[in-house]
Amino acid sequence: MVLCQGGEAAAVPAAGGKEPEVPLSREDGVGTGQPCLCPAPGMEAAGAEERRVCGCCSGLSWPHCCKAPGTKKKKAACPGLGLFYTVLSAFLFSVASLFLKKIEDVHSVEVSAFRCVFQMAFVLPGLIYYKTGFLGPKGKRIFLFFRGFLGSSAMILLYYAFQVMPLADATVITFSSPVFTSLLAWIFLKEKYSIWDLLFTVFAITGVVLIARPPFLFGSNVTGIEGSYTDHLKGTIAAITSTVSAASTFVILRKVGKSVHYFLSIWYYAVIGLIGCVIALFVMNEWRLPYCGKDRVFLILIGLLGLGGQIFLTKALQIEKAGPVAIMKTMDVVFAFILQILFLNHLPTWWTVGGALCVVASSSGTAIRKWRQSLKKAKQNEI
Repeated sequence: MVLCQGGEAAAVPAAGGKEPEVPLSREDGVGTGQPCLCPAPGMEAAGAEERRVCGCCSGLSWPHCCKAPGTKKKKAACPGLGLFYTVLSAFLFSVASLFLKKIEDVHSVEVSAFRCVFQMAFVLPGLIYYKTGFLGPKGKRIFLFFRGFLGSSAMILLYYAFQVMPLADATVITFSSPVFTSLLAWIFLKEKYSIWDLLFTVFAITGVVLIARPPFLFGSNVTGIEGSYTDHLKGTIAAITSTVSAASTFVILRKVGKSVHYFLSIWYYAVIGLIGCVIALFVMNEWRLPYCGKDRVFLILIGLLGLGGQIFLTKALQIEKAGPVAIMKTMDVVFAFILQILFLNHLPTWWTVGGALCVVASSSGTAIRKWRQSLKKAKQNEI
């Protein structure tokens, strides 16, 4: 016999085939560090079948034990795959934003409506497969409604900001979302809000101010913007409102927790968004199919790329911790700057670069802090 760590106490069958009865208790169980008796390699009882179960291998019989020689271990997941999915998601979202800038004759609300149609087409089979229903639990429907309303509003406002202001500027402003999420979670969910969170909030606001460059701080001659300063200011307000709306949806999702299926949450987002977009288009009299075939192709690509970006981001969060994913997602800003320079021939100003550094530092700091807190809590739970 040899000693094997982590299993339950057992004895090798005697030659007569009978096993002595051994009382099992939680004190002798898995993870206590108490030794268990395992047969040495090659040692077999005459005329008896090995029936021992080793606790260190989740109940497999000893010949298949993790301690047995030649046993194949479970193949480890590809390291960095989650981060690769995050970068790919950021790239797809950035290209979709570039195509939105290239569309010439379609209102941002109509683009949002097409995006909602793609979302519904993707989610509907999932709802049927998982049998979640279309309304959700009775006590959660009000939260799902506000999640859908605020989420779709954030998308519409962001698309409008992309159309009237530089691509990099709008992208950078949206990255202040984690800071606003912490602030709203402190107000509505009573989560802890430390001096570090306040510092990150100040950094984010500073970055937004550097991008918006209000005349009462920077004077009336503002350079490096697209079109008039009025449109730039409208786009900035839309991007900030979109960011706050997105942060509000995160708080609602935290409140709901895992009691509602992920597909159901997206379903509300798409249905309420589509209804809102159709009403807004008829009120504004902006509903029309694009005359240019190129715009129609761009609409389809925006829907597909947005859907692909969401899928890869979801897969990244399934196999990687949220902290590294949030940090790697700052590649959105990098891709936005590169695509703006290469395809839109618009060089960002130093004010935009400075604002981007402030916002990225703020969101990254918030993500790192939350990540360290979750790791610390996990270690405490293990103890």
